[in-house]
Amino acid sequence: MFRAASLSSRLQFAFVALAVLLFVAVPARADDKPGVPRFASLRVGEVNLRSGPGTKYPIQFVYRHKGLPVEILSEYDIWLKVRDWQGSEGWVHERMITPARTVIIKTDTRTIYRDPARDSPALAKLEPGVVARLLECRNAWCRIETEKQNIKGWLLRTEVWGVYPDEVVQ
Repeated sequence: MFRAASLSSRLQFAFVALAVLLFVAVPARADDKPGVPRFASLRVGEVNLRSGPGTKYPIQFVYRHKGLPVEILSEYDIWLKVRDWQGSEGWVHERMITPARTVIIKTDTRTIYRDPARDSPALAKLEPGVVARLLECRNAWCRIETEKQNIKGWLLRTEVWGVYPDEVVQ
């Protein structure tokens, strides 16, 4: 009886050890990837936008701005179908994309505020096309950091492209 309990305990231990080993050693499945659509940004300063998912497809456009926000619409193998802030769509290699979040000023000059309120002191005016790092969003406001002036402040999420209307970013 003592021997049977000991054997049972050993089998249980071996089973648990095997389960842990399999959990650690098995690579993530494709469905464990972040969902689509989602926002991301360009990893490098020169990215080819292609008409299809592969190098055999023609280049439609070359992006020349590291950090430009893009929306990932779908995935095919190592290729991502993206849309930019002007509505252009195409395919880029997944290595050209980083999950780092950025936004771009859509239209008109926008004021960035110290706090998430219009009566807060203004910190700067940002021109259309300015790209900024997205720090957080809550309610109607997003906190950003400008790339060149290194200014952190708040603006309305409707004034930028790169964040969904009800998305919480922390």
